[in-house]
Amino acid sequence: MHVTHLSLHDFRSYGELELALEPGASAFIGANGQGKTNLVEAIDYLATLGSHRVATDAPLVRVGAERAVVRAGVVRDERSALLEIEITPGRSNRARVNRGPLPRPRDLLGWLRSVVFSPEDLTLVKGDPSDRRHFLDALLVLRSPRFAGVRADYDRALRQRNSLLKSARHSGRGTNLDTLDVWDGQLAAYGGELLAARLALLDSLEPYLGEAYRAVAASAAAERTEAVATYKASFVLPDSRDREVLREAMADELVLRRRDELDRGISLVGPHRDDVVLSLGSMPAKGYASHGESWSFALALRLASYDLLRADGDDPILILDDVFAELDRDRRSHLADRVSGAEQVLVTAAVAEDVPEGLRGRRYDVASGEVTMNEEKADG
Repeated sequence: MHVTHLSLHDFRSYGELELALEPGASAFIGANGQGKTNLVEAIDYLATLGSHRVATDAPLVRVGAERAVVRAGVVRDERSALLEIEITPGRSNRARVNRGPLPRPRDLLGWLRSVVFSPEDLTLVKGDPSDRRHFLDALLVLRSPRFAGVRADYDRALRQRNSLLKSARHSGRGTNLDTLDVWDGQLAAYGGELLAARLALLDSLEPYLGEAYRAVAASAAAERTEAVATYKASFVLPDSRDREVLREAMADELVLRRRDELDRGISLVGPHRDDVVLSLGSMPAKGYASHGESWSFALALRLASYDLLRADGDDPILILDDVFAELDRDRRSHLADRVSGAEQVLVTAAVAEDVPEGLRGRRYDVASGEVTMNEEKADG
């Protein structure tokens, strides 16, 4: 899988851009604030319908413009497609494939796959549980786009249920609890499905994670230390991974916790309260791992995601966004060795010297929103 052409209209700093791309490694070199990350962010947005830098769409639209358009030619399994997303903050976005409109933007998911490495990845280890939940769910949707709908349905049920609990709290529990029973059923149904999928995903990711950590850290200590990701639910899970069994367990827990939830006016049970505990050996990485170990763990999570997607039969586009400046020489080299064989690797860096030898392919210079091909070698 690779992108052959990228078109931007009023996206971030770009009024208009037409950029031809090829398989293999491409490096975008430019000082901070010149627009290099905007290029790879646009490609990742087509794959995930989200940004790895901001939580909302508004910053993606160029100042003074009403909407932005990202369009890309993609080759997958020797078949070409033209993907397009129109981003309009405050309104519904619109998506197209081969110029034909899609019923919903999320129907674009699955046409393009990408894995992004960025400085923000350190939050996977050091950040809040929401960062790790987002990591799991984003990978889940990349593997099976239908889970975007499951997650949307779960979030909708959660909002409705929280609103009902809040009303009951402020009205002295005068709210019709039969209605709460209905939302309990929906939350448990969608929650059970989401739980089953997350647990299965972690099971699939586990063998890749340990190997990736050892490869990136590449130290004697790493050879003796196992990197592990363990799911931590908001209630005691049954041994079964069956979604119906998980639904029943969650429904039972909602009944047990109803008094607490009514007292606090918020849902205390479900995937929205869960976490993924990252451990090195017997110790949790958060709070105990060194800065270098934390970086190695974050990189290992992304590499494991990439390896898992490849095992599914797709070679996702790899995006290395200003990540080499954060790594020491050994970790740069180990990461480059692991990803140099990818079908397409897009690298951003402030200086060409930060890009490891194995990823110095085509070089593009980025300055003041202008992207030009540098005919010299990226190291030259």
